Amino acid sequence: MYQFSKNLKIVSLSLMVVGALALGIGFLSAPNTVEEAKAMVADAHGHGGHGDHGGHDAHDTHADDHKEEAHHDQDHKDHADVHLDTHDKDYGHAESHDAHGGGHGDSHDKHLLHQLQNRPWAATYVAALFFMMIALGALAFYAIQRAAQAGWSILLFRVMEGITAYLLPGSVIVFILLVLSGLHLNHLFVWMDAEVVAHDEIIRNKQSYLNVPFFLARALFYIVGWNLYRFYSRKFSLAQDNGSGIRYHKKNFRLAAGFLVFYIVTESMMAWDWIMSVDPHWFSTLFGWYVFASMIVTAVTIIAMVTIYLKSKGLLEDVSDSHIHDLGKFMFGFSVFWTYLWFSQFMLIWYSNIPEEVTYFITRIEDYNLLFFGMVAMNFVLPLLILMNSDYKRNNWFIMIAGIIIIIGHYLDFYNMIMPATVGDQWSFGLSELGSVSLFAGLFIYVVFSALTKAPLKPKGDPLVKESEHFVY
Repeated sequence: MYQFSKNLKIVSLSLMVVGALALGIGFLSAPNTVEEAKAMVADAHGHGGHGDHGGHDAHDTHADDHKEEAHHDQDHKDHADVHLDTHDKDYGHAESHDAHGGGHGDSHDKHLLHQLQNRPWAATYVAALFFMMIALGALAFYAIQRAAQAGWSILLFRVMEGITAYLLPGSVIVFILLVLSGLHLNHLFVWMDAEVVAHDEIIRNKQSYLNVPFFLARALFYIVGWNLYRFYSRKFSLAQDNGSGIRYHKKNFRLAAGFLVFYIVTESMMAWDWIMSVDPHWFSTLFGWYVFASMIVTAVTIIAMVTIYLKSKGLLEDVSDSHIHDLGKFMFGFSVFWTYLWFSQFMLIWYSNIPEEVTYFITRIEDYNLLFFGMVAMNFVLPLLILMNSDYKRNNWFIMIAGIIIIIGHYLDFYNMIMPATVGDQWSFGLSELGSVSLFAGLFIYVVFSALTKAPLKPKGDPLVKESEHFVY
């Protein structure tokens, strides 16, 4: 049996306390009025900070540059006009462009206020979603192993079950954030704003799907389904240890096969609802798979890192270098898979150059350039270089280094998916971002390692456990 060490418990609780305090300061620091928002931007400019990216002047410069440099003939000028109009709508410029004087200025000031107010909310949402996705990805990977009747991974099942324990609190937190958005306590989802919808034909045409009651009902449906599978799979797994025969093993097999059908549908819909809809004008048919790839690679990475940690404490003695090697192969393979989907999505949209689609990448390249391309390097180039060598995938230190890079890289991936639509160019890494990561990382560690103490780390009753014990690659 694993015992939650005192030091690790202190670390997790400290992360939660420090994170909660930092995040609280971030919320308290958010402006309440337009005047406060303007003062914050002016102060950022005065200190030469990231405020250089923000403000009305920056927005206007972005627009002018895009018109002058990217479009050379009349058709492209029309493209620019559509793009600018779409850009305004995406970020809540609900007021019409009938007057470009005081009305436009008021609209921009309101938009700026919403961006700065969104920062702590968006930072919380990104971190909450990221850590919940790790647990959900681990659950999907666990179900795949069950449905495939895989023998090599049996000794890792308790680790996977421990990680999936975070799914319940993590998904509840995400749902609460969605409810608070539906109550208009923030402006994360612009389509929830009736004033914006009234002036936006594209969003109005999507109201049969994008409306708050149906949105929350779908979210509750996803969360209940995922957690029910986790509950029963865990129940059958523990029952198999105490039972005879393979009755519960068969139940878990059938349950996993059914869950994977449910998961593949709900995961794509969840990606559309919780992530893609923050940009209600933009869509990608690859987006569900893209989010899945990010989710599964981070999950496998955490499984590998937790396994290595437990082995360092003298536990999981039957887990060999071959198991670590296979986890390393999945980390490598899913990193390549994620890159394939990222490039496919980017290349197809950029090459077609349709205004409503390409503006998604223009915003990220211009306002998040370092993060956008840095994320690609961290999620593909570095794992590729570290894990390409077969021997390196057996080395715990190389797996841990690659794992840390992958975790940071995919957090930045989620950051890039959410932040441009919610805070625009008013982004930075401050107390809100660092506090939210610290809070949810601490909670994740506490829940996962507490769950690992609830049952023996070796599923001794599984009929395939001997195959896993003697697994050699």
